[in-house]
Amino acid sequence: MPEPPLHPSIQRVLDAAARKGVTLEVTVFDGSTHTAQEAAEQVGAELGQIVKSLVFVTGDGPAAEPIVCLVSGPNRVDLARLAAVTGVADVRRATAREAGELTGFVIGGIPPFGHARPARVVMDPDLGRFQVVWAAAGTPTAVFPVPPATLRALANAHVAPIAEVPELPDAGAVAIAGPADAAIARPADAAPSEDTAPAGT
Repeated sequence: MPEPPLHPSIQRVLDAAARKGVTLEVTVFDGSTHTAQEAAEQVGAELGQIVKSLVFVTGDGPAAEPIVCLVSGPNRVDLARLAAVTGVADVRRATAREAGELTGFVIGGIPPFGHARPARVVMDPDLGRFQVVWAAAGTPTAVFPVPPATLRALANAHVAPIAEVPELPDAGAVAIAGPADAAIARPADAAPSEDTAPAGT
């Protein structure tokens, strides 16, 4: 019995890799890999092995230019460091709508390459600590494993420190958090939070 055809978005990712001589092994899960934590659980990997493809932009409207950051699962992008690396002062997180329009992929499935528009790509050096990392393959349920060096080549990425540096906790301070701290409402078109960022945001 012939296998069902691949989702067009997955095929776009495979084709983009094939143009650079790389064959990817894509796995499609029944369950969601929408967040980095879900992806790690599905593939049996460390959270740090999950590549979050986070979309940032400079400019607005038709003049908007995408910058895709490939970030290790637990890390968050520091906008000041990203601005310094790219030399662009007005960089900001893309809204969900902008991310979809600029990459051609749905939130949760945005891959590191194969985007609808050419994008500058910056890669978190923490991904290089692993022999293999996992990235979104075009849909929220599809992922592929890849060595970090191969990922860098496929995405034509510039490796630079863009993650926030964790602050050392104050030994004398006690953090008190309530339910409201974890449930802040956002508009539907707001930029996705990195705390629950999809593997391919």
